[in-house]
Amino acid sequence: MKLIFLGPPGAGKGTLAAKAVEIVKVPHISTGNIFRAAIAAQSPLGLKVKSILDSGALVDDATTIDLVRERLAQADALQGYILDGFPRTIPQAEALAGFSGPDKVVNFDIPDTAVVKRLGGRRTCRQCGANFHVVFGPPKQENVCDHCGGELYTRDDDREEAIKKRLEVYREQTAPLIGYYRDKGLLADVDARPAVEAVLENFRKIL
Repeated sequence: MKLIFLGPPGAGKGTLAAKAVEIVKVPHISTGNIFRAAIAAQSPLGLKVKSILDSGALVDDATTIDLVRERLAQADALQGYILDGFPRTIPQAEALAGFSGPDKVVNFDIPDTAVVKRLGGRRTCRQCGANFHVVFGPPKQENVCDHCGGELYTRDDDREEAIKKRLEVYREQTAPLIGYYRDKGLLADVDARPAVEAVLENFRKIL
């Protein structure tokens, strides 16, 4: 099954996708992770991506499409996928339809005020990229990753100014995808405000 998870930053798409993998048995493919791998490699593309993300803006369509097309061509994604963070724009959605169109698009809906509260408390591991939250999912030891013992930090794009900028960009550029996929009969809405298990149960019902 080929799935796309839509929703603003902070809707919990990454957390839900990681759990949904156990249900649908296809890989969770996050463009954020693809970008961070490029940044960690400090390649020219990685440095370009870091500069864009730190400002709260979006990576350009051509670069993102190329990265995703390459990833979906890998063996583990041939039977399906959960795409998280792609497509972000109508042109990206049209490009995706040309090489691997989705079977269903799940829109995780959440108000902006809840997004700011969630992301402002997020902490990310410098070493393995795992996410924690000071309120909703704190690490066992403050500022230390439960998984690898790496240092936890607040990403530049999780600071309040950057969060508000990301929401503005989302509403302007990505939210139109909701109507785009609804018109195609592929969209299903899920309230992303409840606890993860409740949201996951609603996702199961959609499937």
